This record gives sequence, C-alpha cells and structure tokens, in this order.
Amino acid sequence: MRVGCPKEIKNHEYRVGLTPGSVREYIAHGHTVIVETGAGAGIGADDGAYQAAGAKIVGTAGEVFTQSDMIVKVKEPQPSEWAQLREGQLLYTYLHLAPDPEQTKGLLASGVTAVAYETVTDARGGLPLLAPMSEVAGRLAIQAGATALQKANGGRGVLLGGVPGVLPGKVAIIGGGVVGLNAAKMAVGLGADVTII
Repeated sequence: MRVGCPKEIKNHEYRVGLTPGSVREYIAHGHTVIVETGAGAGIGADDGAYQAAGAKIVGTAGEVFTQSDMIVKVKEPQPSEWAQLREGQLLYTYLHLAPDPEQTKGLLASGVTAVAYETVTDARGGLPLLAPMSEVAGRLAIQAGATALQKANGGRGVLLGGVPGVLPGKVAIIGGGVVGLNAAKMAVGLGADVTII
C-alpha cells in the first residue's frame, strides 16, 4: 500500500500524521510512504529524518494525495483537501464530523473511505486513539488556566501551588474522564487545591 502524509494546513496545527518512526514501521511491513516536504517541521523532524526512515519526499500535498492509497493526517481535511480525496482511497485522521456538516458533505462527495480516530474502539470499548489526545488536552488545560491567572495576562495573580503564607489556588474540574483526570493530575502536581465534580 502507498501511504501518504501531507503537511497539516489547519491554523495552529503543528502535529503530523506520521513520525519518522511510524514511517520506518510502514516500510518494514512492505508499504511505500510518501511525505510532503516540511510535513514534520512542527515536531522538529526534517525531510532528512523521513528519508532516512525510508519515505519518499514530494514537493506538494497534491502529489501526496495523487500518489497515495491511504492518507494519514492528524486533523480533519480542510476544504481545499476535500477535492483531492477520491473514491477507493482511505483517509485516516481525527474528523469530528458532528459539528461540521460541510466537511461531511465534502467527504461524501469525494467517495473516500474515512476512518475517524475518535471512533476507533478496542475490545473493551475504550478509545485508544482518542485517549492520548485527551490526556494532552487535560494537561494543557491546566497550563492554559495557570497562564491566564497571571497578573500580566489580566488574571488575579493567583499561583496555583501557592507559596508559604499564601494558600494554593483552587481548581474545579467538571468530569472525571481522561481529560478531567489528567487535568487533576497536573493541578495536584502544581500543588493546587483540586475538586473533581
């Protein structure tokens, strides 16, 4: 199979569908991997790292879409990418279709077979591809909240962990799923007074 990885084009998206390590795995199992130049820049992986892993580097996303049987991304395809997908091709990415009827229409019109990472379940009903992203989201939520609490950022000047003579900040987390538990771990680690609702 020819597996393609275009550069992510959604604003503020720095992740990449395939790392050089995942390219190496595909190659070891007999697949061909096609990567758009610069696709790994956001994670610090240059084209040379992908080439060393066995990938073919191409100059444009169009070449990736044209030459690949399967497209591996992180985020949902953007409108300019919908027209590049085709019948008989497999798209493997986070889709989050519920709030995006236009994307749903675009994917249906393309004829692509799309697999949404967030819907893949394991034998126990878990979400093995969504859980890692949820862990990151929970941890980043606390970092973002702590940053917003700083006076310089318009906050009240609260230090989540407190200091001698000053009580730690209070953090209320709604929900005890993967996101909530990781937010709680991060907040507790900083020394905050944490409540999970």
